[in-house]
Amino acid sequence: MKITVAITGASGVQYGVRLLETLRDLQVETQLIVTKTGQDLLGIETQYSLNYVTSLADKTYEETDLSASISSGSNISNGMVIIPCSMKTLGSIANGISSNLVTRAADVCLKERRQLILVVRETPLSGIHLNNMLKLSNCGAVILPASPGFYTRPTTIGELIDSLVARVLDLLQLEHSLSQRWGD
Repeated sequence: MKITVAITGASGVQYGVRLLETLRDLQVETQLIVTKTGQDLLGIETQYSLNYVTSLADKTYEETDLSASISSGSNISNGMVIIPCSMKTLGSIANGISSNLVTRAADVCLKERRQLILVVRETPLSGIHLNNMLKLSNCGAVILPASPGFYTRPTTIGELIDSLVARVLDLLQLEHSLSQRWGD
């Protein structure tokens, strides 16, 4: 399995880091893009260095590298997760604006009918945000708001992060033990 992961400029970069750690542990091949604003938020929100985050991926691309292999449908992958996904990124994808590698790789997933999971992290949501989400959902993307559940009775932020990353792994049909399931 090969998954593209993008970390964009929305709060919640911890979700993206944890997903990369888990995919590495599950021996899933990953291709990573971290936008400039995503890099800034790593320093603001976490203790993680960019070097640590990029070391979790098998291949890393610059957001400006529109000639990267993941910008082409001929590059086979199992899909893409944008985690967190900024509203700027979501709006660009929804309107076919492929101005960087994140939006181009997402466009490739949509046109090739590959899985595209957008972990949006914004509140409150405007009508524009909701319309863009609906447009992308109608095109086959999965919109997964960064809204962790509390039925597992989490006691740490890490457990909250794991519960959301577990939902992403479920969508990718990857077995894991990150979080308990409803009714367990």
